[in-house]
Amino acid sequence: MIENDQGLPGLYIHIPFCRSKCGYCDFYSTTDTGYIDSFIECLLLEMDSYEFEFREFDTIYLGGGTPSLLASGQIEALLEKARNSFRIIPGAEITIEVNPADTDRDDLEKIYAMGINRINIGVQSFDEAELSFLGRRHDSRQAMNTLDSARLAGFDNIGLDLIYGLPYQTIDGWKRSLEKALAFGPEHLSCYELELKPDTPIGLRYEKGEFGRRTEEVQHDFFIKTSEHIRDAGYVHYEISNFASGMDRASRHNRKYWDHTPYLGLGPSAHSFKGACRWWNKGSVNDYILDLKKGRRPVADSEDLGENELASETLFLGLRMKKGIDIKAYRSSYGIDLMETMGLVIRGWEQKGLIEIRGGIIIPTPAGMAVADAMAAI
Repeated sequence: MIENDQGLPGLYIHIPFCRSKCGYCDFYSTTDTGYIDSFIECLLLEMDSYEFEFREFDTIYLGGGTPSLLASGQIEALLEKARNSFRIIPGAEITIEVNPADTDRDDLEKIYAMGINRINIGVQSFDEAELSFLGRRHDSRQAMNTLDSARLAGFDNIGLDLIYGLPYQTIDGWKRSLEKALAFGPEHLSCYELELKPDTPIGLRYEKGEFGRRTEEVQHDFFIKTSEHIRDAGYVHYEISNFASGMDRASRHNRKYWDHTPYLGLGPSAHSFKGACRWWNKGSVNDYILDLKKGRRPVADSEDLGENELASETLFLGLRMKKGIDIKAYRSSYGIDLMETMGLVIRGWEQKGLIEIRGGIIIPTPAGMAVADAMAAI
């Protein structure tokens, strides 16, 4: 199995509470904040249940939902419990996601004082009409204030989330949002294409015919122009949706998901991976709390991955990352020589400018990343 540079596990903690549901989001969350105290109590119990299966971590990621909805004392209690139950190595990357509508400078200063050293801000857009369409509760002024406040609070590792490809959005309009984001000099940018997920408010509006789906040509143009614009600003396009000011600022935690490094997910709907086993929790706060209060883990299901499945996932994920696929390491891990089994296909990708082969590594170009899923399906 191919692991990252360190191979130490990452700890993900899913905080499933939001004041309101965004129109595009299909991650598990609830607006019933009355469960927060019971949830925190059970989250600590879930940590206890894994104390002897996961001994140390070099990343912690508080995601959601909206982790910044929690009181500072609750966030601190979670981190203290994690440090007492596991060994969090010195220099660990500790990230929290925040919503500009729920966070002020005082909150950010308290978060920074807890030892959280990386912050991910869900901006999504700097355009008021786009924010309204997406169902966001903040406006562009709040987003800019949050970015300023994060710097003043002491954060030197700031990430922004942005969404593009909205109905009626133009390339020029999207670039204006990018320019506003880049003007703050964030260390990290995540740029996601809007997905019309079933059973989300925006997905339902699409099904009713309120707007049409963007063509593949338009989607491709948005992707390529996004990559060019951000790379021209000096960033590394290191994964399909992710850019960093340098590889030292790439998300250490998220990279674990992409190279089969172990990770433990706590909270409703959270996923975990270790060895060749992947498992995930029930997607319900009620069921989560009920199981843990009865002394059992709230696991919904699991799967054991065979060598062929791991090999396929490694190929799929490798074509999404600038790191690419090391041909020799792939053969050593899975007994498959890619140049023997699919050499003609790989050379065809190279001729089309979708990949480069350097030092025995298959490296996707931005044009290749744009069609990575289709390439991996061959």
